Amino acid sequence: MGRTGCAIVGGGPAGMVLGLLLARAGADVTVLEKHGDFLRDFRGDTVHPSTLALLDELGLWPEMERLPWTPMRRMRMIFDGGDVTIADFGRLRTPHRFIAMVPQWHLLNLLAAEAEREPGFRLIRHADVIAPTTAGGRVTGVRWVDRASPGEPEHELTADLVVACDGRDSVLRAASGLPLREFPVPVDSWWLRLPHRPDDGEAIASIRRSGPRLLVMLDRGDFYQMNFLIPRGTDDKLREKPISAFHDQLTELHPWLHDRVGEISSWDDVKLLKIKLNRLRRWSRPGLLCIGDAAHAMSPIGGIGINLAVQDAVAAARYLAGPLTAQSPDTSAIDRAARRVQRRRLWPTAATQGLQRLMHHQDRAPSKPAGPRPESPEPLPPPLRLLRRFPRLQRGPARLFGLGFLPEHAPDWARREPLKSGS
Repeated sequence: MGRTGCAIVGGGPAGMVLGLLLARAGADVTVLEKHGDFLRDFRGDTVHPSTLALLDELGLWPEMERLPWTPMRRMRMIFDGGDVTIADFGRLRTPHRFIAMVPQWHLLNLLAAEAEREPGFRLIRHADVIAPTTAGGRVTGVRWVDRASPGEPEHELTADLVVACDGRDSVLRAASGLPLREFPVPVDSWWLRLPHRPDDGEAIASIRRSGPRLLVMLDRGDFYQMNFLIPRGTDDKLREKPISAFHDQLTELHPWLHDRVGEISSWDDVKLLKIKLNRLRRWSRPGLLCIGDAAHAMSPIGGIGINLAVQDAVAAARYLAGPLTAQSPDTSAIDRAARRVQRRRLWPTAATQGLQRLMHHQDRAPSKPAGPRPESPEPLPPPLRLLRRFPRLQRGPARLFGLGFLPEHAPDWARREPLKSGS
């Protein structure tokens, strides 16, 4: 049995940012992370300009600079009939005018190391949360098991507030009884990697579209992270074909990949992601708050899920810091602060999901695999022709993808000057 002021379940970007900020406010905070370390393969390795600005405000930019990352300054969309830059981050009015492609484990290690400087912070690794504890209709803590010591008895941690940051398959959300609204998505996604060659040029995110086929490529420095959309529920049928058929699809979209598609040696190298797009109608109940993907699962379009999750965490810290650090914590005040988080973050979340739903409608794939490329090139849609003719308009999508509808900034009490070298 243990006790903490705030129990944060999940050591992803939202959980670690929230833990760091609350610890800097002087709160007693515990993060429970089910893995023993952060060294694993993430799909979301984009750190957007708004998050880079947050790291600046927290005094962590020098540490961020030392991480291995690749700047992505533009996003490009390629059709059979031409291409256009849809977002130029260099046009933003922000300190860091690019998206940093950085392995997520490096960012999480940075945040954890900084949080552990605070006396009220504790990170428990191998802590697999299995259920919330409740009393009188209020969530009072969590039960968890130590994955490093199977067979040991369950542990229990009581808390004034539990925050679910455990992703789109959140155990706490499932047990909470909070109503969830699901939005239909007509596609699933295949994720894969192909090697980057030294002469491939500047790192640019590209969205390649030919008829119903759509392929997103993110330059990760030494490899490309790729996202290929397929019609919903067709994964098993498409995998009945030889892998060479998929090689052909990729080289039809990008002929310059011909010398490396063979690196995908079997279907085992192609991972399925079943895209979810949903949102809780209520993000909290007494003693529990859900943020990030636990509150709103996002489509991978634009890679903006991490951005939203971090902004949720900053808003949550701003509202929760006072009630959680009060000399005698008042649970009703904590619950009111939790409800304020939803009121603050609901409209940017709904607006972003609405845009993603619109884009998925445009990307609706047919019920059978796409055929060969049409003989006459598909012209650029009118909005994209405008972006190409008037490059200044590229600032709008850059702001949307890079900053979001409602950027959040570190509270004054969380800001720090950068540490000097060796300190």
